Amino acid sequence: MADLFLDDSPQPAGEPAADAPLADRLRPRDLSEVIGQQHLTGPEGAIGRMVAAGRLSSMILWGPPGTGKTSIARLLAAAVGMRYEAVSAVFSGVADLRKAFAAAEDARKMGQRTLLFVDEIHRFNRAQQDGFLPFVESGAVTLVGATTENPSFELNAALLSRAQVLILHRLDAAALESLLLRAEELEGPLPLTADARAALVASADGDGRFLLNQAETLYAARIAEPLDPAGLGAFLQRRVAVYDKDREGHYNLISALHKAVRGSDPQAALYYLARMLVAGEEPLFLARRLVRMAVEDIGMADPAALTQCIAAKDAYQFLGSPEGELALVQACLYLATAPKSNAAYMAQKAAWKVAKDTGSLMPPMNIVNAPTKLMKDVGYGKGYTYDHDAAEGFSGDNYWPDDLPPQPFYQPVERGFEREVKKRLDYWDKLRRERG
Repeated sequence: MADLFLDDSPQPAGEPAADAPLADRLRPRDLSEVIGQQHLTGPEGAIGRMVAAGRLSSMILWGPPGTGKTSIARLLAAAVGMRYEAVSAVFSGVADLRKAFAAAEDARKMGQRTLLFVDEIHRFNRAQQDGFLPFVESGAVTLVGATTENPSFELNAALLSRAQVLILHRLDAAALESLLLRAEELEGPLPLTADARAALVASADGDGRFLLNQAETLYAARIAEPLDPAGLGAFLQRRVAVYDKDREGHYNLISALHKAVRGSDPQAALYYLARMLVAGEEPLFLARRLVRMAVEDIGMADPAALTQCIAAKDAYQFLGSPEGELALVQACLYLATAPKSNAAYMAQKAAWKVAKDTGSLMPPMNIVNAPTKLMKDVGYGKGYTYDHDAAEGFSGDNYWPDDLPPQPFYQPVERGFEREVKKRLDYWDKLRRERG
């Protein structure tokens, strides 16, 4: 379960006005009221232990929107008797940071420690992030940063080394239901059937703030009869899934799609493909990734997989969206249900390594080109056997440099078409041994 949260305003919690937003009126007043983040705020959690000790270390709160990052920062300051100051990377610049640091230094002289909360800290550039370091190191501020993005990608290593990264969980259905119950204690029953209530919770996609905003809209409308799911859908907008094409969510989903295909689970593969397309991913990006899966994870076990993916790309470009997306679905299902082999992928890696390690070895003389008389006279091409003239169309000649023994790069598996390829290779190896 995830956290019951506060609003994002920069001032410490006081009694909200009667006409304040519902989310503001329901914010917790103490860390003990925070629900669902017990792995952090409970007695054995990192935050719980720090509060019990009465001393905080700098930290980065990483989690999805609407899961309580701002709430925890506010309540932390009160819990340990620290001065609270907040800035937002969206609205603040260098001048605002200087003012905050100066105020913290002045407070420190008066014996007051400062908790500096930085919302959306990942939006500060690298140089601005470096500006925090001397004040964190000197103890002028205890930094609590909030981010929805993976800190390892978005924050300086120097800053991360001075702060503990704490991960907040996405609100699950039980936590969201708890939010609705608290709202109903304040405002009365929601005008929803049981099924519509479940749909409302699902529509929030783990964002408690969004859920309470939706509930507030329902209360404001003064609906006489409870809405069913269809009525609710017509009345409210569904939350758009959290998905940035250049952020962690993008990479998580494409990784999940690739691994589901590799693991031969067409149902899960189709789910992740749908997740990305519904969220607005560029279909041709997905077509490119499907091509990569075809050659990396299927390869010669089913050579038609690559043809299917190229055809799907062509079909999408010909039809456009949404009709062309069905071609991507077909390619995805084909890959997930195809026999798997990474033999070609492993062969490439091994061959590339040997090519780099061995440098400019000369091929054996029998297979080098001999376009001039001089080259023929010195032995270029001498002893070459034209395989079509050999028995069974196979000469068994050596094609490796003199200083490099034959390498077993490609090792086909006993699956799909590659099973037949393996039979051929084994047969040719037998002929080579017989012919010396």
